This record gives sequence, C-alpha cells and structure tokens, in this order.
Amino acid sequence: MTLAAQEVVIGEAEEHQYRGESLTRRGIRRLLRKRIAVVCLIVIAAFYVTGILAPWIAPHGWAEQNLDASFQGPSWEHPLGTDRTGRDMLSRNLYAARTTVIVTFATILTGSVLLPLTLGMLAGYRGGGADSLISRTGEILASLPGLPMLILISAALRPRVEDWIENVEEVIFAGWMDPGLRFLRLCGTGRDDVPVECDHPITDTVFDDYFLLVFVLSLFGWVGGMRLIRTQTMTLRDTDFVLAARANGASTFRILFSHILPNVLPLVIVGVSASLGAIAAAEIALTFLGVGVQQAGPSFGILIGEGASRTVMENHPQLLLIPAAIVASLMFAFNLLGDALIDVFTPRAR
Repeated sequence: MTLAAQEVVIGEAEEHQYRGESLTRRGIRRLLRKRIAVVCLIVIAAFYVTGILAPWIAPHGWAEQNLDASFQGPSWEHPLGTDRTGRDMLSRNLYAARTTVIVTFATILTGSVLLPLTLGMLAGYRGGGADSLISRTGEILASLPGLPMLILISAALRPRVEDWIENVEEVIFAGWMDPGLRFLRLCGTGRDDVPVECDHPITDTVFDDYFLLVFVLSLFGWVGGMRLIRTQTMTLRDTDFVLAARANGASTFRILFSHILPNVLPLVIVGVSASLGAIAAAEIALTFLGVGVQQAGPSFGILIGEGASRTVMENHPQLLLIPAAIVASLMFAFNLLGDALIDVFTPRAR
C-alpha cells in the first residue's frame, strides 16, 4: 500500500472514531500530533510568558543605569552583559518582549479578531450596501503601500493623539481629583532613557505609544481576514441549516453567532496565527525606524538599532546578536506554526 493510500485509510479511521467532534477541537488535536508545531508553540509560549512576567523576573529595571559598568561582558550579575550606559541587557530584552506582547495582543484583539470577524460576517450575510461599503473601504486600505503608510500615519498622528489624551485627562480628572493627591507618573524618558516624572494622573506618554501603534496596525490589518470571513459567510448563508434557522424565525444575531461563527472560527485561528508574526515584525520595524514604541519601554527595534552601529558590532557583538537571535527565533516559530495550522484547519489549501 502506498503512503498516500495509508494516509487516506488513517484519515477515514480518525473520521469514524471522532465523528461528532467539533472542527476546532479536532484541529487542535491534530495540531498537537505535529512535533514541529509543538516545538513552535513552546518557543512562542516561552516568549510571551517571559514578556508578561518581565516586571517580576527581570533582575534590574529597564532604565536602571550604572556608568561604572558600561559595556561589561556576561557575568553572574549581568548574564547578557550591559550596554553603553551600564543597563542590564537581560532586563532590557525581557522588557522588550513585554512590549511585543502588549502590542501583539492588543492588535490581534482589534485588527485580527473583532474587526475582521464583525465586518466579514456582516458584509457576507447582509450583502447590499453594507457589503459594498465594507469591501470598498477594505480595497482602498489594501491598495495603499503598507509600511510607508504605517510610518506616515504614525508620525503624523502622534502630536494629535498626545493632545487628545491630555484633553481627556483634564476633563476626567479636573472635576474630582484633588491636586494635592494626584499621583506622580512616568511621563517618559529623557536623555539616555532616564525616567522623567511629572504630576499628571496617568501615564499619557506611555499610553500614547501603545495606543497609536495598535491603532495604525489594526487600521491596515483587518482587510485580509475580513475578506476570508466574508467569502465563507456568503457560502454558509445559503446552506440548509442557515435557511432552516431563518425559516424558524431566528434573529440575524442568533444566526451569525450560533450557526455561522462556529464554522468560520478555523479561519480566525489560522488568521491570528499568521498575523502574530507579522504584527510583531511590524512593531519591531516601526520602532527601529523611530515611529513605534519609543518611551513606554525598550523594544527589540530599539535594541537592534543600538547594537547595529559599527563600533558596537566590532567590540560588543552580543548587543546586536542576542536581540536579533530572539527576534529571528520568534519569526521562524510563527512561520512554521502558521504552515502547520494551514495543514490542519484548511487541508484543501495545500
């Protein structure tokens, strides 16, 4: 018996054994049987867990300086060495992972789940003017060059976002916050990343960095997922079970979220896995170019930029190689996991 025939027989046996199981659960079970997918999941999970726990496991603060320990090599106190101003590189890499975690989670929630899912199902099920409006808007955004537009919008909107958040702060806190009780907060970092404090109630500068970057990435990130979900929804709306639900008087909300949503979830899972790597890469690239996260904390874009100078590369190559190796490993794991998810959830696309 040939290998292809054996795969067919095994697939039929699994189909009979797990008949009645949901497509999502069956896909997860098949995914966990792929060793390369499990390894990628471990790498990605380790990265995100360390990013989340960075404030608790980092041995030093990300902006803590010691000019007497400038450019030290790896040691027990500084396992990855220090940079030009004596900042611990292990701590800065951990906090850089936290920056990537925050940006990717927020962008995935808005630009890869909520917007594509809501707009795709609405356009595919309702059709007509709603479909035309959503589709044309997506086509306009998709026709624009991605990275240049991200840089342009991020750079152009930053002053306006900062002014808007400052005005919101004044409206919210002016009426009931006692000036004598206002909390000191980190406005950002000054020269050599030294923290600067001021007397506003919330960290608007830190919030500006994350808010603006997530907004820009979500603005251009929902189009591809919306198209896939829209196409699948248009196919599902004419199926027997949807027509039967409509004939029984089910509301549009119930049809969308009880009948259509479970059948488009595999597309959402594949889309999320594929976009995680792209979002992380975009955050790192924008920060490297100077329009991403600048004051909220270290980013791998900042670390790579600081280590990319000729002098640093010649004398202290670990300052570039370590963050670059972390980013390369993460991107490689995302790519391999995306291929495995496509094989599991959309086998006909192979």
